[in-house]
Amino acid sequence: MKPQMELTLANATPACRRAPRRQRRLPSAGWWFEQMRKAVDDAIEWQPAQPARPEQTHLLLVAGPKPA
Repeated sequence: MKPQMELTLANATPACRRAPRRQRRLPSAGWWFEQMRKAVDDAIEWQPAQPARPEQTHLLLVAGPKPA
């Protein structure tokens, strides 16, 4: 039987420590929502558009005199 090598990761330190995703994203999300609130608050009041003209649903073609 071949001997096996044992690998223990319990006390290992991570090579790269990054901030948890939630903590990194909260400030940027708060900033974005604040910008959107400002955009809504600063928006101008629009007047509704005029009603559209009536639509012609059919066209009556009147035949003129037939050529001889």
